[in-house]
Amino acid sequence: MIQPATIKFLKDLKKNNNKSWFDANRPRYESAKKDFETFIQQIIDKLAKSDETIQGLKAKDCMFRINRDVRFAKDKSPYKTNFGASINKGGKKSSLAGYYFHLEPGESFIGGGIWMPQPKDLAQVRQEIDYNFKEFKKITGSVSFKKEYGDLYAGEDAKLQRVPKGYEIDNPAAEYLKLKSMLAMKPIPDSELIATNLVKKSLQAFQALQPLIHFINGSFS
Repeated sequence: MIQPATIKFLKDLKKNNNKSWFDANRPRYESAKKDFETFIQQIIDKLAKSDETIQGLKAKDCMFRINRDVRFAKDKSPYKTNFGASINKGGKKSSLAGYYFHLEPGESFIGGGIWMPQPKDLAQVRQEIDYNFKEFKKITGSVSFKKEYGDLYAGEDAKLQRVPKGYEIDNPAAEYLKLKSMLAMKPIPDSELIATNLVKKSLQAFQALQPLIHFINGSFS
């Protein structure tokens, strides 16, 4: 579970997103960060029992910095109002598909996949889906995957209007080939964040996603 104090800190940060407030509340930040790190490490240690690619991974290598890069942003708020962790081989800097946990009061979610891969990598994933669509559909159509995620995220920001060059418009995998990211996500209500079964539920969601993670990463081997 996530401690209520961690949720409260992120809520307060959203209302007071400035350096002076943050500096004055740094002890609260350090405590909240440690709480999230402990939670993510629990997830890694348990998930690694079924996914050897993340064995030995440390939570601190998966967690993103809270400072925002505002150099080219219109919003100059200095801090993110969330904690995020990308769990995959190599940690947050890896270009491989992986698991993701996003902690943000009112907007938390769990899921993963691969977000906006480089054109070369995306081409390889699309080719793998085309060549092995039966296996891909078995993964995304499984009972556990459908229960946790429904389907892959297909918002306008993550999907082409037309089938990519090199594929016929009547390709059975056409709707998936249009995707620019291969992501599955499900929201987490604030009430579930502080529940004692959060680790158990998170593991269930990640384990349902595991075959897709391995399918995507298999595209690069």
